[in-house]
Amino acid sequence: MNWLRLVGLFVRELILSALRVAWLAVQPRLALRPGIIAYPLSVTSDRQIALLANMVTLTPGTLSIDVSDDRRTLFIHVLDLADREAVIGQIAAGFETQILRTIR
Repeated sequence: MNWLRLVGLFVRELILSALRVAWLAVQPRLALRPGIIAYPLSVTSDRQIALLANMVTLTPGTLSIDVSDDRRTLFIHVLDLADREAVIGQIAAGFETQILRTIR
């Protein structure tokens, strides 16, 4: 059941982020605020970290860049970074929480 929730969450985020990126692309004046965030990881296993990094990368508008050597931070490029804390909160409450429930 947790796998279905994780897949459902991913599909929902995929659609919403694709619509946001498409909206940005059709704007007459492209006013992007790209940035890189240091996302503090709660996931700890290699499988959890890899899944989170891949889900972030597969979501339009974000790209996982690197994991720190101590495996506590995931560096993420965000296409339009209006609010750093909001992005961190969305990932924590969405992908990361569901990954922690699904993969132990």
